[in-house]
Amino acid sequence: MLRNIIFLLIIVVMAGCSGDSDDIGIVARVNEAPIYLTQLEFQHDQFQADSVGTYVPSVEKLRNEYGDILADLVVQELVVQDLVRRDMAVTDEEVQKAEEVVRADYPEGAFEQVLVEEYIDLKSWRRQLKYYLAQKKLFQQVLRAQIKIDYKEAEAYYREHISDFYLPESMRILVVRGPSRELVVRAVEKFSQDQNQMDLATAFGEVETREVVVREGRLSAAWRSALEGLKPGQSSDVLTDRLGFEALVLLERSEAKVLAPAQAYPLVEEALLERKLHDAFDAWLSENLATATITVSEHLLAEAMEKDEAEAVEPDMSAIQENMEESGSDVSTEGALGN
Repeated sequence: MLRNIIFLLIIVVMAGCSGDSDDIGIVARVNEAPIYLTQLEFQHDQFQADSVGTYVPSVEKLRNEYGDILADLVVQELVVQDLVRRDMAVTDEEVQKAEEVVRADYPEGAFEQVLVEEYIDLKSWRRQLKYYLAQKKLFQQVLRAQIKIDYKEAEAYYREHISDFYLPESMRILVVRGPSRELVVRAVEKFSQDQNQMDLATAFGEVETREVVVREGRLSAAWRSALEGLKPGQSSDVLTDRLGFEALVLLERSEAKVLAPAQAYPLVEEALLERKLHDAFDAWLSENLATATITVSEHLLAEAMEKDEAEAVEPDMSAIQENMEESGSDVSTEGALGN
């Protein structure tokens, strides 16, 4: 897991606090940039919002959850700092524009109401939006530019994954539904004459149409029976169910086939790009972690879990130190900020 990678590569565990009030509430630093307990709690609250029921997690489960969230925050901060060095930092204008896009999906005033109902702090939400935009920019404008896909590589992928490009037998069908058998029959007859699906809704206001593509192996028994023996352009008898009446017009029957290399190339390119982006990000992360100074409060878990568990558990620093020694890094476990 990402959390394990980060803690294996941590250079320093946060040194003892001198009582500086500026350190209060800081749970980690990434190249001196602070990560606050409020950020950790905000992310954990969002994580818990997806949980169902009143199950109280164990201390070990909380330890893992907070560790995963902190690892994500560390990576997000590294991304932000890298973009700043490249003079590609996410601007306030970009954040505002992205927020406006989100707000546009809500009626006026509803966005703020959702924040209140879900106990979401707007400032924290905007911070996470900025992190999201930064990671998106890193992938699209930095890592993507480093990736080249050679045609020989694409050919090799196509041959090795040929089964992914197999298309089974399928049918393209126009489904015509209506409140009465007679109306459906008339609508199908009109479609047979002018082949215009849109005209049906105008001519028959109560008729609904939809076009679907179904694999033959996934046809229901009723549809399979109704379509049996039909040729493209022909329609089935009117079927009856509890929701009304419907007829099926067979528009196209496609035989099973394997996509040709030229047809499969967009899918091959997408698969290779996803793999290469993943590898490029792993390389980017390893490089940035190797040169970063990441410090973490040894009392992080005890402080962060105080509201959830009466029992406070400190991280197993001996295990972390043992792993660090194996990787050749130095570890200090003198204390924590915020003491």
